[in-house]
Amino acid sequence: MCPRKMTSDPIYPVLPRSFYNRPTLVVAKELLGKVLVHRMRGGLAAGMIVEAEAYIGEDDPACHAAPGPTVRNAPLYGPPGVAYVYLNYGIHYLVNAVTETEGCPAAVLVRALHPLEGLAAMRRRRARPGGDLSDHDLCRGPGNLTRALGITLAQNRLDLVSSGRLAIEDWSGEAAAVSWGPRIGIRVGVERPWRCWVTGHPAVSR
Repeated sequence: MCPRKMTSDPIYPVLPRSFYNRPTLVVAKELLGKVLVHRMRGGLAAGMIVEAEAYIGEDDPACHAAPGPTVRNAPLYGPPGVAYVYLNYGIHYLVNAVTETEGCPAAVLVRALHPLEGLAAMRRRRARPGGDLSDHDLCRGPGNLTRALGITLAQNRLDLVSSGRLAIEDWSGEAAAVSWGPRIGIRVGVERPWRCWVTGHPAVSR
């Protein structure tokens, strides 16, 4: 894994809106190897996406669009390439990239990252009794990665394409091998094999 030189301004291509305006399972797979970047006043944090999960449409019981349009799930019905951040079980913030054509609610949940930049800040945000976490544990799991990167509801609805604050960038990182399996951490729709990950990567959910 080559190190990546980061600055406050993007130096690698930001994924265009056309990347997200495609079938969600295709986007989920091709997000693996891309880099989620959060730029803040105090610096930035970034990690390569190694695990993602698709949620597609009102007929997907695990998708937030299942009950139809609401105030909370409005970003899912909007343009592709927008961040959908929500509070899960009142504990963890989860970050998604909205996909497909506007009006067709779908998104990809980012589940795990391989940390690249801002590791010291990630460790401070994820500090806990018992010592430092390993690099691979810092961003394993969707709630852990948002805490590590400092992502909250303040980033909900940010444009991943043009905001400059929250983005997914392409630095020619590609997953050599990809595995698919059932989604996890949900109670319904668990039979759909819509979770993908970089095969064998140590930061993927156990």
